Amino acid sequence: MPRNNRPRKRGSSGHSDHGDLSRLLDGWRRTEVRRGREWNVQPVGEASAVKSYTCPGCGGVVAPGVAHLVVWRADGVTGDAADLEARRHWHSGCWRIA
Repeated sequence: MPRNNRPRKRGSSGHSDHGDLSRLLDGWRRTEVRRGREWNVQPVGEASAVKSYTCPGCGGVVAPGVAHLVVWRADGVTGDAADLEARRHWHSGCWRIA
């Protein structure tokens, strides 16, 4: 019997498909508090890591193909656009010990 590739309707669990999609697009972004400041932390998987960056924690290179974290202020006073522009790519281990 051939496969049916059409998506099936979800049950009425109270969750919308739009919420599930935005959660996937956010890459499981979370908020953390470090040294009295709030930070947005978004993981980047190996497949999505296509450029090299300098880790502010160790000064080393976050090479392409290496899973890491993108971090930016969540409570900045300069506005969301400026905070997002100032984001930095950290090694996961460096962010944990920072």
